Amino acid sequence: MENFSGDPNASKCHIQDSAARMRAFIFFYLLIILASLPLNTFSLYVSWQHIRRKNELGVYLFHLALSDLTFTAGLILWLDFLWRGFWAHGDLSCVLSIYCLFTNFYTSDALLCCIAFDRYIAVVHPFRCRFLRKVSAAFGMSSAVWVLVLLFNAVTIFTEDNLRGDPILCFDILQPLTANMARANVLRFTLGFAIPVLAVSFLAWGIFKVVRKNQATPEQEVKRVGKLLLAIWLCLVVCMGPVHALMLVRTLVRDCESVQWLLYPHKISVAVSCLNCLCDPLLYCFITRTGKEELQRAAAYVRGRTRSAESGEAVSVGLQCG
Repeated sequence: MENFSGDPNASKCHIQDSAARMRAFIFFYLLIILASLPLNTFSLYVSWQHIRRKNELGVYLFHLALSDLTFTAGLILWLDFLWRGFWAHGDLSCVLSIYCLFTNFYTSDALLCCIAFDRYIAVVHPFRCRFLRKVSAAFGMSSAVWVLVLLFNAVTIFTEDNLRGDPILCFDILQPLTANMARANVLRFTLGFAIPVLAVSFLAWGIFKVVRKNQATPEQEVKRVGKLLLAIWLCLVVCMGPVHALMLVRTLVRDCESVQWLLYPHKISVAVSCLNCLCDPLLYCFITRTGKEELQRAAAYVRGRTRSAESGEAVSVGLQCG
C-alpha cells in the first residue's frame, strides 16, 4: 500500500513519489492477487476435504484460506489507489480496507498459533485434552479468533486516524501520530506479533523437548512436524515482523521531518506482509503425509490443461491457415 502525503500545511512531510516506484508496487500487488486467488481457492477446497474426514487441522486451514481470499479481494482497491495516487472510494471504503488488512494479519497469526498448539497437544499430551483436537473444538476456536480480532480492530481503527488531505490519502504513515494511533501500534506489536512469535517458539521448544526423550516417534513424523513449525515461525517473523517493527518505530518517532525516512521501508514492509496470503496455503504441504504430493499433482494437472489448450489453439490456427 502506498503512502503519500498531501497536507499543504505540512510541507516538510510532503514526498512526491515517482511513477517508476508506483508501477513497481502495482506490478507486485497484481502478482500477489493473481497467485493468491488460485492458491487459496485450492487450499479452501482441500481443507474442506480434510474437514469431511474429521481432521481438525483442515478447519484452521479453511479459515486461513477464507481470510486470505477476503484480503486478496480488498487488494483490488489498493491497486486503484496506487494507480491514481489518491484514494477515490470514500472514507468508509478506506477504513474497511484497513480493517480487512489488519483482520487478515491477526486472524492469520492466531490461526497459525492454533495449528502449532494442536501439534503440541498431539505430540506432548497425546492422551490428554483430546476434546481440543476435535473438529467441533477447532470450529469453536476459529470462531473465537474471528470475533476477538474483529473486536480488537473495532477499538483500534478510527476514520480520523487513517484519512487526511485533499485529495484524500488513505493509510498515510506521514500523517501526525495521534494518541489513539500510538496506543494501537503498541498493542498491535505486542498482541499481534510479539506474543504469537513467543507462543509458537514455546510450543516448538516443548515439542522437540518431548521428541528428544521419546525415541518411539517415527523420524518422518518428527521431520514433518518440525518443518510445519518452522514454516509457521517463518510466516510470522518474515511476513509480519518488518511491518510491526516499523509500527513500533513510528510510535517513537514523532516529528514529520524525521519520519520521512520511514516512508519506503514502510511500503516495502507492508508489501512483504502481503506475502502471508501466499505462504499460508503452502502449509498444507506439512499438514499431511501426502500434502506435498497432492499439491504437485494439482500443479501438474493445471500445467497439463494449459498445454492442452495451447495445443488446441495451435491446431485450430493450422486448420484455418490450411
